[in-house]
Amino acid sequence: MLPNYEEYPCQTRDMSPGDVAIVTPVAAKVGERIVCYFDHIGRLEGTVTRLFVDGFAIRLNATLRKREKLAAQLTWFANRDELNLPEDRRHERIDIGQRTSEITLPDGRRQTCKIIDVSMSGAAATVESRPPIGAPVTLGRMRGRVVRHFEEGIAIEFSVTFNDAETVKERLFSV
Repeated sequence: MLPNYEEYPCQTRDMSPGDVAIVTPVAAKVGERIVCYFDHIGRLEGTVTRLFVDGFAIRLNATLRKREKLAAQLTWFANRDELNLPEDRRHERIDIGQRTSEITLPDGRRQTCKIIDVSMSGAAATVESRPPIGAPVTLGRMRGRVVRHFEEGIAIEFSVTFNDAETVKERLFSV
C-alpha cells in the first residue's frame, strides 16, 4: 500500500529482518512510507530506500522484538523443506479485503479495531486495551478468546473453526 492508500500486488524478491526487496509494476519514491501484507508473515511497514527496474527496496520500521520474530520466521521458511518441518499454523491466512471491524471486550465495551490477519480459526487485531490472555472477546460476530498479546494488539482463537473464507468475512464485518 502506497502513501495514497492504494493497494497493489507485489512479490518478494528477497527479505531479511531489516529490509525487503519487492517486485511490482507500481513506481514508488525513495523516502515514501510503504505498508505490505505478506502471506505467512503479516503486516510490515517501511520506507523506500532504493529503486530498481521492476520494483523497490524498503527498510523495515520494526522494533527489535519484531525483527527477532521475523528472523525466526524467515529461518523457518528457509529450512522447512530440507528438515520436513510441520506448518507453524493450523490454517493459512485468508485475504479479507476490509481491515476495520469492531471488538467486544469482556466487560461489554466495544472498540473499533484493525485486523492485521485472519484465518479460519483466529485473527490478530490492533486494540486500544488488551484483555488478559484467556479472556472471552467477540470480533465482529465471531466469539473467541485472547491467546496472545503482541506489541500492537492481541491474537484471538475463534470458538469455532470455519470452513470457508466468505463466512469468516461476513461474520467479521457485520455486528
